[in-house]
Amino acid sequence: MELLFLALALGAGLQIAKVREQQRRIQLLGRYLQPYRIERLMETLLDGYLRALDEDDPSRREQIWNMLASAETELRDQVRQLAADVESVWPDDALVSTLPIALPHAHKLFPRATFDLRRALALHAAGIDTVVTNQAARSARDKAYMLSAEMLLLQHTCHWFCRSRTVANARLRARHHTTHAQVLQAVSPQTREAYRRLVGR
Repeated sequence: MELLFLALALGAGLQIAKVREQQRRIQLLGRYLQPYRIERLMETLLDGYLRALDEDDPSRREQIWNMLASAETELRDQVRQLAADVESVWPDDALVSTLPIALPHAHKLFPRATFDLRRALALHAAGIDTVVTNQAARSARDKAYMLSAEMLLLQHTCHWFCRSRTVANARLRARHHTTHAQVLQAVSPQTREAYRRLVGR
């Protein structure tokens, strides 16, 4: 009976510590995201791309692509500035555990199983810039597909930082009906290579 009580108390303590740590991370990232419209811009682009792809009239489709160009540029600039802002985060606070589940203080207990959020946001900013600039001269459709993947990977990283890898994967499937592996395959080769080096996947 005493062992059961001790196990329950330990489990409750770990849960409380985990929730508090996640709340701190959400507040930390929220402070940096607050001045920007990144989430809204991503929604605008994802919805706009679907509208353009569903449009049968070529002239109307081209008009939609052109309208989305300003949102793409604004997103690129805001993610770039966000990455610059987050550079000021204390290094220990920027570490993200690569363990599949959330454990309180896992980044301190298992420092080798971590990656740095600051480096992750820098590579996301570079990846989005590469696609928006479009020096590879991709078609509007291919560019939209790749930029969608870059945005979803950025969103996944933010959820991973705030919660855990498992929760980030689940949200990606629930909200966008895709998997982390599929998103990673669809981003630019530069992003994919840098991301795998950073998170060890």
